[in-house]
Amino acid sequence: MNRVSIRGGVFSGIPTDTDTQIKVVILGAANVARSYYADEFSVDSIQLPTCWSVDTQRPATEVLESRKQSARCIDCTQNIRGSAKGGIGRACRYFQLLAVAEEHDLRTVYRLQVPSASIFGKGSSDNKMSLEGYAKFLTKHGTPSQAVVTRIFFDDISAMPKICFDADRALGEEELIEVREMVNHPDTLEAITFNVDPRNLSPFSVVENGFVFNGDQNG
Repeated sequence: MNRVSIRGGVFSGIPTDTDTQIKVVILGAANVARSYYADEFSVDSIQLPTCWSVDTQRPATEVLESRKQSARCIDCTQNIRGSAKGGIGRACRYFQLLAVAEEHDLRTVYRLQVPSASIFGKGSSDNKMSLEGYAKFLTKHGTPSQAVVTRIFFDDISAMPKICFDADRALGEEELIEVREMVNHPDTLEAITFNVDPRNLSPFSVVENGFVFNGDQNG
């Protein structure tokens, strides 16, 4: 799978105008999810999380008890402010997967994993929006993400790698035709599906007030 890296405050893995911004079409987005890594984690890491909860995850068929951090995310000590190493933030972090295509090559799909600091919040200005703020902006204007080129760029005043979103231009008719063909393409669906080792599927199911542990299913 093609992946967009934001390691070191620069974009890599995808053609860019500059290494601090990309212009893409957002073909699809997964639900906001969360993951906990007992070891040091990088947003570009390929390691498996110690514990996780993902809405799009298949039902658990095998669970390792030693990986479970809590019966429910809402009660988990890894979900408390200050639980992260250094005492800043939560050890269990939100993330969201996007399927994107570079504006000049709409048939090549990339996965972009958006970290929690870039998902939530209003942003510092109208053209420096979080992903959540950008989605609300597009909805307000009656525009789906698949109809525009989105500029994604780094917040130069943030101490940590934080990306922002802004609408760059509307797509032309021929571009829209290509995008419609890619929205449900297998590559797009794969990019927004959180894949883990099939032997260690998510131990959680979604319930009304959060996530619950499915119980011991190894027997």
